[in-house]
Amino acid sequence: MRTRSILFGILVAFVSMISIHAQTSVSKKKILVAYFSHSGNTRFVANQIKNATGGDIFEIQSVKPYPQDYQTVVDQAKREINSNYKPALKTKISNIRQYDVIFIGSPNWWSTIAPPVATFLSSYNLEGKTIVPFMTHEGTRMGHSVLDIKKLCPKSTVLEGLSIRGGDVGRSRSDVEKWLRKLELEK
Repeated sequence: MRTRSILFGILVAFVSMISIHAQTSVSKKKILVAYFSHSGNTRFVANQIKNATGGDIFEIQSVKPYPQDYQTVVDQAKREINSNYKPALKTKISNIRQYDVIFIGSPNWWSTIAPPVATFLSSYNLEGKTIVPFMTHEGTRMGHSVLDIKKLCPKSTVLEGLSIRGGDVGRSRSDVEKWLRKLELEK
């Protein structure tokens, strides 16, 4: 009986150490939340993720801004996506190597990521990084964006993404937090 109690105590201590180590390793990961936002919806979700993870935030901006007129931007996005156009970006991350986990946010344009996001992902060596996509949309959810991200980042681990309907971003905090808990990426 005494031997069982000792063995049980050792087992409990071992499991506790594993749990503490897992929590510590997740919290020590350096996180970047990079996003492109045309209407402000993706920015809103990006800030929720930043606040929940304690990560750094970076707005992806093209040198030439997109038009504000809805139909004009829709037509331009379709042309750019169909031709695999990658617009020049205003700024870059100086040391992407410091990040372990990169959340990548985009509006869903024609069932995929916006061209500036494709430029961002193509501009860095993301080998060994964990990529976590999130999208805002008006009914198309993630589309085929995850497959497209995997093509752009073939040596990265791409985790389950989150899609938030544009009209629901103001009420999305609990969905974002639940998703981050599931991925074990909250602070």
